[in-house]
Amino acid sequence: MNELTLLLSYFELEKLEENLFRGDSMDIGTGRIFGGQALGQALTAAYRTTENQHVHSLHAYFLREGDCDRPVIYQVERARDGRSFSNRRVSAIQNGKPILILACSFQKDEQGLNHQKTMPDVPKPDQLFEKPLIPGDKINSLSPRMRRTLTTQGPFEFRFVDDVDPFDENPKEPIKRIWFKTRGSLSDAQSIHRQLLTFVSDFHLVSTATLPHGISYLDPKLQFASLDHAMWFHRDFRIDDWLLYDLDSPSSSESRGFATGHVYDIQGRLVASTAQQGLMRLWDDKKSS
Repeated sequence: MNELTLLLSYFELEKLEENLFRGDSMDIGTGRIFGGQALGQALTAAYRTTENQHVHSLHAYFLREGDCDRPVIYQVERARDGRSFSNRRVSAIQNGKPILILACSFQKDEQGLNHQKTMPDVPKPDQLFEKPLIPGDKINSLSPRMRRTLTTQGPFEFRFVDDVDPFDENPKEPIKRIWFKTRGSLSDAQSIHRQLLTFVSDFHLVSTATLPHGISYLDPKLQFASLDHAMWFHRDFRIDDWLLYDLDSPSSSESRGFATGHVYDIQGRLVASTAQQGLMRLWDDKKSS
């Protein structure tokens, strides 16, 4: 089973009862459930209760760490079904407590006024190369679990417009631009492409807020965790073709970092937007040890 097929298997939720689903958990190397997994599976559960509509927005809060050794139960509330729009609320539950709550809205296909922000002028993916996220001389500083995760070829290919060394302590402009796509072809079902974009949108987003401060999101002195996540889907797209993730962090304050993202397809169409806040709390050496 290749990495993409394995990832897709985590979105094949088991139906336990009407509006109640169970999903297996994955370990991406952090020892806790990756936020993108809970987001993507919660959206999948919501999709299972709709027909002939696609998600156009979602808003989620991460409430507790998830245990990647246990499955997650997804309870869907059908808040509203209208002629054009449907709304769902999803609770992701482990050990009887919610680890994530998600509100999302679905819409039937509809035509209307059209405009968008212009895609940044950056090198195309065929002008770039896939590079290791972690420099070779820094690999041994990571835990065995993180080392395995960050050096294993995953289901997505990432090509960074600018070299990003997460251990570089020089302050930088809070901008990242990354081309990405799946390492294999997918069906035409738009729901799969939106579920996978929800999953992968949690990579690299709020870590953009660390760049002006010259500190790595891997630094043990930094308590770093996602607090919330929002997405808006503007146009149909394919995640098995190149997409540009244009990331920016306009602010960090009160131990929180804030970042936004815009996703463009290879033709320059703006297909989705994201926003996220994350906890960015610095400990002193005594506390971090």
